[in-house]
Amino acid sequence: MGLIDSHAHLTYPEFEGRMEDVLTRCTEACVDRVITIGTSLSDARKAIELAERYPTRIHTAVGFHPHEADKVTEADIAAMADLWDHGQVVAFGEMGLDYHYDLADRGNQKRVFVRQLELALGRGKPLIIHCREALEDAVPMLVEYGFANQSVVFHCFTGTKAEADRIAQQGWRISFTGIVTFPKSGELQEIAKRYPLDQLMVETDSPYLSPVPVRGRRPNEPAHVAHVARFLADLRDVPYPELVEQTSANTKLFFGLR
Repeated sequence: MGLIDSHAHLTYPEFEGRMEDVLTRCTEACVDRVITIGTSLSDARKAIELAERYPTRIHTAVGFHPHEADKVTEADIAAMADLWDHGQVVAFGEMGLDYHYDLADRGNQKRVFVRQLELALGRGKPLIIHCREALEDAVPMLVEYGFANQSVVFHCFTGTKAEADRIAQQGWRISFTGIVTFPKSGELQEIAKRYPLDQLMVETDSPYLSPVPVRGRRPNEPAHVAHVARFLADLRDVPYPELVEQTSANTKLFFGLR
């Protein structure tokens, strides 16, 4: 069983015309599958097309990223909800709130997040949450709209132990990117060291966040999720093949992959 990169952006310009090479490097690194994320309506359609082209290698999740919120209309939201019924879509998102960059009005971010939550409830697929410096708003919103103890992952988690505990208390999980390999990520490493093995998932968030030992390389690629996994295996003092098998099994179960 090979690795699964649970969160990447293969539709971004950095990968245009390079998909065969990207997937070849995945094979060389024993990365079997990638979940590519569509973050706007046009990007979601591209992500689905990519998953259709490589159905055994690429899956997709689609939703409105909070950075897009100022541009999203009610018609756009309805169109995105229609895409959620596509067979290649394994999750909804990434969606959420971003108060770090504030690239969209916070009121609009909440509006678009809430509408996605309303439409996602009861559809039976997981949520992928983007949350930066906004946990105080995001958690109550998820609870209010019925997602306590549902399949929810806060991707690219970089918060504190208290924040990780708060997420876990609601029955949700977090996933780890190359940031966990950075020398100054001590608190994140402590969280990852003790994180339940049967919930652990790894991702690249490529083309961003290249992990050590390829930090600074652009673009980051899904093949580099192997560096994240190997770092976590060493950190947790477990054999690398065991961590690969467990994270892949966790990801398949969480996203309903066959």
